[in-house]
Amino acid sequence: MVRSKYMRLVLGLLFILSIGGAVSAQRPSRWSPTRQTYGRWTYLGQANVDGREDRDRISVGRGRGRFQRIQIRVDRAPIEFQRVIVHYANGRSEEVNIRQRIPSGGQTRAIDLRGDDRNIDSVEFFYSRGGWRYGRTPRVRLYGV
Repeated sequence: MVRSKYMRLVLGLLFILSIGGAVSAQRPSRWSPTRQTYGRWTYLGQANVDGREDRDRISVGRGRGRFQRIQIRVDRAPIEFQRVIVHYANGRSEEVNIRQRIPSGGQTRAIDLRGDDRNIDSVEFFYSRGGWRYGRTPRVRLYGV
């Protein structure tokens, strides 16, 4: 009788642990500080748009890895992109079409890069100057996958 009681207790604990493992496996990935990733997107860098210039560059570095797609995320204030140029480690460049206004908290679609996985050296973007409020200039973050 005591043995069956312990057996039920052990089976109950195993059941609870298996349910907990299944639930945690279905949760979306969170920030990983060692790999600097959100889910499967890898953080590549950021630029604070000051409004004095109408272009900025995010240096990624040749050793960061190879990427098939990039995504640009904007926060603090909206920004209107005119064009974006991806510079590769092999010296070539590719202009990607983003002619759109991205609101604060918004992001571009996943932008496919031509060819196979590519080593990105830097990404240069050109934008229209905005009528941003004092202290609320956009921050642009670059991600790759």
